[in-house]
Amino acid sequence: MERDQSPKPASVAPSLAQSFSICREALFITVVCMAQFMTQTNVGVCLSNLDILGASFGITDSGILSWFLAGYSLTVGTFILIFGRCGDLFGYRRIFLSGFIWIAIWSLVAGLSVYSNHILFIFARVLQGIGAAMVLPNGLAILGATYPPGKKKAMVFALFGAVAPNSAVLGAVFSALFSQLAWWPWTFWTQALVAIACAGLGLMVVPSIHHDSNPPLNTWAEIFKALDALGGICGVGGLVLINIAWNQAPVAGWSTPYVYILLIVGILLIIGFFVVEFRFAEHPLIPFHAFSRDVSFVLGCVACGWGAFGTWIWYFWRFQIQFRNTSPLLGSAEFVPAAPVGIVACFVTGLLIARIRPGWIMVMSMTAFTLGNIFTAIAPVDQTYWALTFVCLLVIPWGMDMSFPAATLLLSDSVERKHQGIAASLVTTVVNYSISLSLGFAGTVEIHVNNGGKTPEDVLKGYRGALYFAIGLGGLGILLSVIFTLKCYWEEHRSQAKDSAAAEENSLRTLDERSRSEVDDV
Repeated sequence: MERDQSPKPASVAPSLAQSFSICREALFITVVCMAQFMTQTNVGVCLSNLDILGASFGITDSGILSWFLAGYSLTVGTFILIFGRCGDLFGYRRIFLSGFIWIAIWSLVAGLSVYSNHILFIFARVLQGIGAAMVLPNGLAILGATYPPGKKKAMVFALFGAVAPNSAVLGAVFSALFSQLAWWPWTFWTQALVAIACAGLGLMVVPSIHHDSNPPLNTWAEIFKALDALGGICGVGGLVLINIAWNQAPVAGWSTPYVYILLIVGILLIIGFFVVEFRFAEHPLIPFHAFSRDVSFVLGCVACGWGAFGTWIWYFWRFQIQFRNTSPLLGSAEFVPAAPVGIVACFVTGLLIARIRPGWIMVMSMTAFTLGNIFTAIAPVDQTYWALTFVCLLVIPWGMDMSFPAATLLLSDSVERKHQGIAASLVTTVVNYSISLSLGFAGTVEIHVNNGGKTPEDVLKGYRGALYFAIGLGGLGILLSVIFTLKCYWEEHRSQAKDSAAAEENSLRTLDERSRSEVDDV
């Protein structure tokens, strides 16, 4: 088991960052940011070439095709909490490097599925998500434990967030290149090679970080107790079943017994999770006591915003390819503006975090998510790309790259160093699970408004209906972020009033004591 080199865990954060040479720090940040790169690249690889993948397996049903993306996001969002806790207990570095190896294995299998069928491909995509769930929270936790709170930490977190839009674009571009100019399995085999290289480099530059305050783990019973295995089983089981139910409902229909049975069982498991966490778990998977009430507002905003984004990115690509007949390569090229705008948004966020309230950053982020969906929903089919579509790609990256670094930094700074893995896990869980779940919700809306999708007009009507649902999610996110901001102002006003009253009371008490002293002297 990995051990800290310092006997005082609280002092490790600044000493680790200060002990790096410039070269090692650059390599360290690069390797950790590759966690974000690999995670988001795997989102992009099934967007631009979706029809090519479907044709390879003989699949045209959009409900099945959506699992190429939703299956991956499902496991990323579901297992992040588990592996965040594993990092807290067994060492962030160990879980982080293991995640890259896991991604490499299942990327290899995803490519080899060309010789099998779509079921193996979806299975490999689902298991790829587990690898992302290992590297992403532990990469964030490594950053949180290495850098002390301050401007440098804010900028490093902003850089981590800036990788997201670029990697999603690169995933779409390279998948289109391999699919149109070579063979689509090379998309995943190349990912496997990159993941192995990251694991090897990480072994050399990522430091070991562990917490001596963790309980001893000498038996399987102690390990299960420390991992909160019962809570994990209930939580993971509930999230998986609910997600499967919502994503299968558009395909099989809500009248199909197994769909609503899965949903009911999933809800019961989630209720069981909260019962276990609050009543029975000695080491809860989510230490609710470690978070302030403001965290719930922030996570609620993130859920709404990224749910809107998950719906937008799916239907944006479907609209471009199916109705504007955009090729995968051209679509990827058109998507490129999101990358530089995302970089700018991340660094602007890094600067703003130290100057304005997080609530205002969330308001701006939710507004960007909402506007992006509005522009796509109202865009005419025959309109030029340089009108609403281009404007949308300039706006929506601000939603992604303001909300993620702001929420992650807020939670990282609000908890103890030993809970960095859980703090990072919560944000990434909400981001990825909301993407997957929103696709199920949006698919249900699409099916109910497209009149069976028998004509192109009906299909387009279904797409727009799903985007209107995303607009509603974004609007809810704006409302929550405004309430959160007003709540912060109100609490600050009350605190200042209380301090002023206390100061006045102390002043009066001092004057009274002086008066008494003067009377006694007389």
